[in-house]
Amino acid sequence: MNMVEIIGKKKLGQVLTHEEIDYFVQGAATGTIPDYQLAAMLMAIRLNGMTAEETTYLTLSMTRSGDVADLSAIPGVKVDKHSTGGVGDTTTLVLAPLVAACGIPVAKMSGRGLGHTGGTLDKLESIPGMSVEIAEDAFIRQVQTIGGAIIGQTGTLAPADKTLYALRDVTSTVDSLPLIASSIMSKKLASGADAIVLDVKTGSGAIMHTLEGSIDLAKAMVDIGTLADKPVVAIVTGMEQPLGTHVGNALEVKDAIDVLSGRTAGALKEVSLLLGSHMLVLAGRVKTTTEGKALLEEAIRSGAGLQKLREIIAAQGGDPNVCNDLSLLPQAKVVKAYSWDAEGYVEDMDTTAIGLAAQALGAGRMKKSDVLDYSVGLVLHARIGDKVEQGTPLVTVYAKDEAAADTAAAKVRQVIKLSPVPVQQPPLWYAIVTKDGVQRFDR
Repeated sequence: MNMVEIIGKKKLGQVLTHEEIDYFVQGAATGTIPDYQLAAMLMAIRLNGMTAEETTYLTLSMTRSGDVADLSAIPGVKVDKHSTGGVGDTTTLVLAPLVAACGIPVAKMSGRGLGHTGGTLDKLESIPGMSVEIAEDAFIRQVQTIGGAIIGQTGTLAPADKTLYALRDVTSTVDSLPLIASSIMSKKLASGADAIVLDVKTGSGAIMHTLEGSIDLAKAMVDIGTLADKPVVAIVTGMEQPLGTHVGNALEVKDAIDVLSGRTAGALKEVSLLLGSHMLVLAGRVKTTTEGKALLEEAIRSGAGLQKLREIIAAQGGDPNVCNDLSLLPQAKVVKAYSWDAEGYVEDMDTTAIGLAAQALGAGRMKKSDVLDYSVGLVLHARIGDKVEQGTPLVTVYAKDEAAADTAAAKVRQVIKLSPVPVQQPPLWYAIVTKDGVQRFDR
């Protein structure tokens, strides 16, 4: 096999064989192919794309480049959920305990945040004592015992993706649909789940800013699952604004606890219920999403979901009392509220910029080695379509000092646009994609 010939073939838009894809992927995993050739290959894929079969085989090859988790010791259908990333996206912390409380095992491997998006593991680690680094045997025992666990992915999970992802970030090939789809799905398949629900974001805070691009990504990942004989449902949801009102690690834990306790309604709850209802259908717990939603809502009303979160936190060394006493979460030194200096209707906001404002406070990483401040972040008091008046609340900033709070508030004020006339609220979700096709809700 000759890597130069493989690059040349894809440069001309030709279809690669399974053997050629395997050679490329194994070279990325083992370091036997130099970075400059891997980078050239990534750019050739970015410019010329891949067929559905190529993309599927790239995914399967990346999955096999490392360990594949064996969850067969856990009884029942294991359904995983993955989000393509956003701001204030705390659905895992709501969904995992809720679905587990409905009797479906949740063996969840999650990631950390980088850039404007938050990471589930970082949010969990804001809970005092909470550990997300658990050996696979202990992980399986925990799911067997209490029905749920959320841990970090092992370093041997899809190692080819780790190499290629780092190169994509510095070679302007992040926005390649086959590379995005194979990156996400290789890790999901390696995580050992029996079925997968995907939350594909669209809008200013998403990896795909346009609806058509987001639907195309959803279709590509569902196609991969179908060809890999794995049931996959993808739901395209809005990221024109933060999903929850809270942005920042401890703040998002609070937001999730508020939803599970029944104190908070709104977008975070509704999207969580939609995703969770599809998880219950794929697991065979219910026949319809309507039944699934009712079951999840009952788990909130009865307190079973919040109790399951307590159990997961305690099993992983954390303090479950945070579910009753939110003051046990990290507290910011400065909490400062800011008001609107104009009036109108919220028309638009740059969600990525809001995420970056929280990152600059210390809630996110600019590079992987950065140490997070779990206490800092933002709470937004208006959503698109809301009417606001001068002097009404805009944002509350949680910061290390007043100067940082003022800077963050100024950034938020700059990226939210007002209209003098009423504005329609955007839908929470736009499409559901299955192997049978696309059901759209925006028409």
